[in-house]
Amino acid sequence: MNKAILTTLMSFSIVIAITPRAIEYLHHIRFGQAVREVGPVTHYKKAGTPTMGGVVIIVSIAAASLIASAGADSSLVFAVIVTTIFGLVGFLDDYIKIIQKRSIPNERGVSASSLGLRPIHKLLMQLSIATALAVYAAYHPSIGTKILIPFTSYFFDLGLLFIPFAVIVIVAVINAVNFTDGLDGLASGVTMIVFIFFFVAAMSNGMASMGLFAAAVIGACLGFLAFNFNPAKLFMGDTGSMALGGAVSAISILTRTELFILIAGLIYAVELVSVAIQVSFYKMTKGKRFFKMAPIHHHFELLGWEETRIVMIFWIFTAVCVLVSMLSLPINS
Repeated sequence: MNKAILTTLMSFSIVIAITPRAIEYLHHIRFGQAVREVGPVTHYKKAGTPTMGGVVIIVSIAAASLIASAGADSSLVFAVIVTTIFGLVGFLDDYIKIIQKRSIPNERGVSASSLGLRPIHKLLMQLSIATALAVYAAYHPSIGTKILIPFTSYFFDLGLLFIPFAVIVIVAVINAVNFTDGLDGLASGVTMIVFIFFFVAAMSNGMASMGLFAAAVIGACLGFLAFNFNPAKLFMGDTGSMALGGAVSAISILTRTELFILIAGLIYAVELVSVAIQVSFYKMTKGKRFFKMAPIHHHFELLGWEETRIVMIFWIFTAVCVLVSMLSLPINS
């Protein structure tokens, strides 16, 4: 436990130490956020805020995890690799948006079409990484193809269906976390709280390596919040949201708690489903919208809720979900 606490503090300290310099550098090279014209008007003032801050999250998670990895099994290193690779996909997405300027800001510093990687290219990359993680887990002697059923001590063996199941879970989680990143402090705060569940689940069931990984993610998110809470001085960008999505995916697969994401990470599911409903309804009704805007946190913004109020309510909701998920978790099963 002491090692996990030290890992959290180490990850937190790395973020606190390097982020001010990162913000200064990103300002210098003009890596500013482009805000879409179709988004809430209140977001226009955020145009130009440095983005791609997810790099500091990845660096802190990787550094803290690897420093703490002495005596840990290979799953810890693999989780770090998956997190980093998904972060690199997000980095490429951000790079195309900002450096190659496929999105051209107008006079207000906002953009009508903030484009990055083409959806098909992004999906193919996600599927490739997800398949590698699923295969690794399926053939790992201490993981395998069994998944834990919430509120029971029963492990259900998916057999040959495990790999496609895991791939679907991973891709869904990556995009759900990405959708959740839309307000100052929202994705980083929600993910930090969700990882408290994964930390408890790992440590309570003898998965010390995954406990250390969870501790590193908690510290990184906590440190990033110091700069990302409203008004944000730094955005994580797709670099950060995809890295955090990769971290959630990796630890859930490697601890066989995939189904628990629907409880602890219910807010991710709500965000993802709200986008699916909005897109489907728009197509079926030829232009009408079910929500004022999706993901659903923007719907609440357009209803007049303050950004900080939405973030705090989503945090509280996630904390309650994490408590429920802990009740559903068999200890030392």
